[in-house]
Amino acid sequence: MFVKENWGLIMAKMANETGLDKNAANFVPLTPLSHLIRARDVFGDQEALVYGPIRRTWAEFHERATRLASGLCALGVQPGDVVSSILPNIPAAAEAHFGVPLIGAVLNAINTRLDVDTVAYIFEHAETSVVLVDSQFLSLAEDAKKQSGRDLKIIEVPDDSAGFPASGRYPCYEDLIAQGDPAMEWYMPDDEWQAISLNYTSGTTGRPKGVVYHHRGAYLNTMGTAISWEMSLRPRLLTIVPLFHCNGWCHTWMMPLLGGTIICCRDISAKAIFDAIETEKITHFGGAPIVLNMLVNATEAEKKPFDHRIRVFTAGAAPSAATIKGTEALGFTVMQVYGLTETYGHASECLEQPAWNVEPAEERYRHMSRIGVRQPMVEDIDVVDMDSRKPVPQDGKTVGEVILRGNTVMKGYYKNPEATAEAFSGGAFRSGDIAVRHPDGYIQITDRLKDIIISGGENISTIEVESALMAHDAVNLCAVVARPDEKWGETPCAFIELIEGKSATEADIIGFCREHLAGFKCPKTVVFQELPKTSTGKIQKFELRKIAKAL
Repeated sequence: MFVKENWGLIMAKMANETGLDKNAANFVPLTPLSHLIRARDVFGDQEALVYGPIRRTWAEFHERATRLASGLCALGVQPGDVVSSILPNIPAAAEAHFGVPLIGAVLNAINTRLDVDTVAYIFEHAETSVVLVDSQFLSLAEDAKKQSGRDLKIIEVPDDSAGFPASGRYPCYEDLIAQGDPAMEWYMPDDEWQAISLNYTSGTTGRPKGVVYHHRGAYLNTMGTAISWEMSLRPRLLTIVPLFHCNGWCHTWMMPLLGGTIICCRDISAKAIFDAIETEKITHFGGAPIVLNMLVNATEAEKKPFDHRIRVFTAGAAPSAATIKGTEALGFTVMQVYGLTETYGHASECLEQPAWNVEPAEERYRHMSRIGVRQPMVEDIDVVDMDSRKPVPQDGKTVGEVILRGNTVMKGYYKNPEATAEAFSGGAFRSGDIAVRHPDGYIQITDRLKDIIISGGENISTIEVESALMAHDAVNLCAVVARPDEKWGETPCAFIELIEGKSATEADIIGFCREHLAGFKCPKTVVFQELPKTSTGKIQKFELRKIAKAL
C-alpha cells in the first residue's frame, strides 16, 4: 500500500531516469493565446465576432489582435507593463484580451461604473502605461489620469453605432490597428506562471485589491468551462457578463478553442438579449440572477420565441427557486455556478443529477439553487470550520467557510503580500463565504461573513430570507441587510423592487414571510425602492446598510 510519505522516494527515483527531462518537444507553457493561433489555422474563415453590422472571422480576429500588439509596442509598451481598458462589451474589449498579453503585457480591464477616485487609484497602483477608453467614458479616464498624476497614454475607442463618436482629442483605436504590423512575432510566455491579467475587486470597503491571473490558470479555465458547460464546436456566446469582470469569466479566451462566435452586447436589456437570440441563434450566455429576472419579467413585445437549446450560467447571488422556474419556462437551461474574482470567475457548478428529475418540482429547484460541486479545472472546494479549519459534517446544517484550491486560484494580490498571506492561510483560498455541505456533497451558500445578521444571539442567513421573499408574486428583486435594533442588536431589513404593475405593502411582505420562515428570521422593516447595483448586476448591500442604519 502506498502512503503519502512514499511519494518523495518515488519521485526521486523518477528524477534519476536519464533523458526524461522537459524540453521544447515535450513541454510548452500553457496559455490561452495558443487557442487563437489554432483558430486562425483551423477555423480561419469562420465567424469569430459579431457586433451589429461588424462580422469578423478568426483569421481577421487574429490579424487585428496582432496589429493591436504591434501598435502597443510602438507606443513603448514592454513585457510586464500594464495596459488598462475602460470598455463595455465591444469588439475592442475582446481583441485586447489577446492583443495585450501576446506582447507579454498585462491586461487590466477596469469596471466602467467606478468613480474617478477609484480609477485614479487603479491607474497609480497598477502603474498603467496605456489605457484603451470607449468614448462614452473618456471624461472618466481624463479626470482619473489627472488625479493619478501618471503620464499614461489614452487611446480612444469610438462607437458611432451607439452614439459615441470620436472626440478628436486622442489617437483612435482603429488608427492604432491600421498602423500595426500583422506579421509581428508574438511573445509567447516562457513561464506559464507569468501574469496575463490584473483585475481589481469591487472595493466596497477600503481600496480595491489587485487580483493577478496567470497564463496557466486562464488556459485551464477555458478547458474546464467547455466541459462544464457541455459545449460542442462552434457555440455562439452572448457577452452579458462584462469583459472587465473576471475577464468575462475567461469566456473570450475560450471561444477560439471551440471555433465559436463572440456576440458583443454593449447595453444589457431584455429586448437586446431576446433580439440576439432570434437573430444570432445564441447557444450560451452567463449572467447574474438579475438578468434572469429581467427576462422572466419582460413584456410580451420584448420576448421572442426560440426553438433551440440555450445554456445559461448564473452567478453573483444564489438564484431563487422562483427565478430558476421562471427562466426554465421560457426555454433556458440554467445552472448556478459560483466563484470570485480570485478564482478566475466561476469555480463550482450545480451539476444536475438524474434523480432530481423524478422529485417534486419545488424540491428540484431547491437542489438547483445550491452552488454544487467543483468544476473540472478546480482541484478542491470544501466547507471548513472557521476555528479548526477542518471540514464540517455533510449534514446540511453545520456552517463553515468555503475554501478553494487549484490552478485557477489567483497568484495573489498585487503589491499586497499581507492580504495574500491572509487569503491563503491554511493552504487554501479563503472565500469569506459561509455555507453548509449536504449529505450528497453539494455546497449551499448561506451568507457572506459580513452579511450574517445576529439577532438576539441567533444567526440569520440573509440568503434564506431573500429566497423566501423572491417567492412572493409581486417581488422582482430583493436584498436583506441588518438594521440596528436596541432590543435584539440587529433585525432583518428588506429592500424590495416590485414587478411593474404589481403592488404590495410592508404588512403583506412580513405576513408572507411568516408563512415560510421562523418569526425571528422575518423582516421587521420593509423598504420599497430601486436597488443599487454594480455593472455585473450584484446588489450593493453596503449602500443599503447605510440606509437601514439611518431609518
